[in-house]
Amino acid sequence: MTITAAMVKELRETTGAGMMDAKKALTENNGDMQASIDWLRTKGLAKAAKKADRVAAEGLVGVAVADGRGVAVEINSETDFVAKNADFQALVRDVANVALTTGDSVEVVKAAHLNGKTVDDVIQEAIARIGENMTFRRMHLLEGSTVVSYVHNAAADGMGKIGVLVALNGPADKAQAIGKQFAMHIAATNPLSLSEATMDPAVVERELAVQTAKALEENASSAKPKPENVITQNIIPGRMKKYLAENTLLGQAFVINPDLTVEQAAKEAGVEITGYARVAVGEGIEKKEEDFAAEVAKMVQG
Repeated sequence: MTITAAMVKELRETTGAGMMDAKKALTENNGDMQASIDWLRTKGLAKAAKKADRVAAEGLVGVAVADGRGVAVEINSETDFVAKNADFQALVRDVANVALTTGDSVEVVKAAHLNGKTVDDVIQEAIARIGENMTFRRMHLLEGSTVVSYVHNAAADGMGKIGVLVALNGPADKAQAIGKQFAMHIAATNPLSLSEATMDPAVVERELAVQTAKALEENASSAKPKPENVITQNIIPGRMKKYLAENTLLGQAFVINPDLTVEQAAKEAGVEITGYARVAVGEGIEKKEEDFAAEVAKMVQG
């Protein structure tokens, strides 16, 4: 019987098995879909599909840098135990290295080859082997004259809970030295954007609306209300200036020397920050809270 691409696709979607494994199962079972599913289950290659609905909010961020190019990838697992697994850590390292050389998006990297298979297939095999759902959730690519990386809460070399990339112009030795400090600063402060010019206008507009309403309400309830023009021309602009300074990288007080802004510290070092990326594990994932005893009981029962 001829095994078609549509049959392979259907079996992959049903079982979560890799493409070559799905094709082999269909070949071994003369195209019988149910028999192929059972064949994959007996080989331990259909585990992934059963785990696909589990929330994967733990994991690691892996970073890799070479020749003015840096990448940060986030691969999630269900538990922190797996993040400490050498097999999982090797997967994160391998995917980061593939992304550094071939990728500009998660989908492109998933389709790229790693040890003779696609990255997506390698991840699916790791799910079956390790026994937890995993997701290659996102990646950030950064390019510049010099790109510096930093990992916070490192679990192993080049990977941890927070990964930061910073791109700089200027002398490479100076950029490398202070770039690491800027990366540590970004890990600690989590700025919303590089500068006021690069901040999302919707975010600025929303904050302006909040500060305007707050200032007007405070003034209305004050025993000595100020003229409205003082509120609109002085107080609200002053609060917005403070907000932008606290939430833009270049405007923030430099954690290594709070007397300087990051922008001033860069100028003193003879460099310019042109971009950055900060990736934290599980950011934005809604995770169901469970107590530890319940989690262990669930694992034992599963």
